[in-house]
Amino acid sequence: MRIAMVTDYYLPTLGGVQTAIKAQREELVSAGHEVVVFAPLSEPSSDPPVVRLPTARGFAPDGYPFTWPLRDAAAQLERELTGFDVVHVHTEMFAALAAYRAARALGIPLVQTMHGRIDVYTRSVLPLPAITTVLLAGLHRRGLGSAPGSRPLPLDTRAHYTRTRTARRMWRLMVSQAERADRVIVPSAHFAAKLVAQGVQTPVDVLSNGLEATVLDAIGTPVPRRPEPGAALRVLWCGRLSPEKRPEIFLDAVSRTPGIEAVMLGDGISRRTVAREASRIGFGRVDVRGAVPQSEVLDAMRTAHVLVSSSFDFDNQPMVLLEAVAAGLPVIVADPELSETLPRQGHLVASRPDAAGLADALAALRDDPARVAGMSAAAIAHRPHVAQSAHRGELLRVYRAAGAARAAR
Repeated sequence: MRIAMVTDYYLPTLGGVQTAIKAQREELVSAGHEVVVFAPLSEPSSDPPVVRLPTARGFAPDGYPFTWPLRDAAAQLERELTGFDVVHVHTEMFAALAAYRAARALGIPLVQTMHGRIDVYTRSVLPLPAITTVLLAGLHRRGLGSAPGSRPLPLDTRAHYTRTRTARRMWRLMVSQAERADRVIVPSAHFAAKLVAQGVQTPVDVLSNGLEATVLDAIGTPVPRRPEPGAALRVLWCGRLSPEKRPEIFLDAVSRTPGIEAVMLGDGISRRTVAREASRIGFGRVDVRGAVPQSEVLDAMRTAHVLVSSSFDFDNQPMVLLEAVAAGLPVIVADPELSETLPRQGHLVASRPDAAGLADALAALRDDPARVAGMSAAAIAHRPHVAQSAHRGELLRVYRAAGAARAAR
């Protein structure tokens, strides 16, 4: 099968979407399929199966290369997608819109993975979101063009996440794009349920992301965590330093909890604020290391006792949680919806999603090394389930279903 993956975010930039695509690509190629990734890049790739889309000069929102102009990207894809069996789109911005145009023109089945909540992301990252999302939504409608799925989209405004006008604007964007696909993949049941509740009628497949064999090999055989009684609990936080990830809530929790040594990995618009707040906690309590390659993330996981996810009502399925499981690392989550990604006995949900709730969870594990050891054992036992190879068959089934749906039109 010839598969084109189109995305607005790809390597060498860091993030969950990038690592998920890399894992799917490696697994499919190892099974004998051809996979080409099309993405905006700061410079041409030396990797032949990665093709650079037209990329804006001097404009990189949130540090990511930006596909522009849309017309040129769509024309390039229409030329280069001839002969592909399926187009798999992984984002909602302009590379994605170009893929929709090209796939429609060529009659190629299109699968859309919905990776995240852009309603929360735009609210947290864009300047003046009440204004800038109007522009973004307008460009998105124009980019998708008139086709089935362009009808007005009524939303369920009773949901807490659609109560504001700005949020509804972004949910209409997500739903309208999902409606144009032949099949939709969502890595978590909780996000899939929200999309269906907001009107997505395209068949939705809940299909977990996974880790490729090279990452599992890099992690190696996980070592069970057995903290020494009375020793500091080594805590890891890893993600984008941005408001939607709530790094300041994590820092507040650490400041409330003696006996904790924390490491924070990642970069983003909140980097300066995070570094300033970390310095106030006290010398040696929090090490803010910034952006590091995946190999250093995995090294940090091997030496930590627990990983903390402080995001709430935002994340779909963070790849870092899968990496933690593969490394045998217990996890504390602020958001109970993220539990579905984790083994039942291998994680702890904070009693409340605020700093006090996370602090209570940290203190509980600091004072109970045997519990940490038990959680680590559960993570290690669950490791086979986070391998991308465990999900390859379902991914190919979705591709075939998309082809059947397109053929039936």
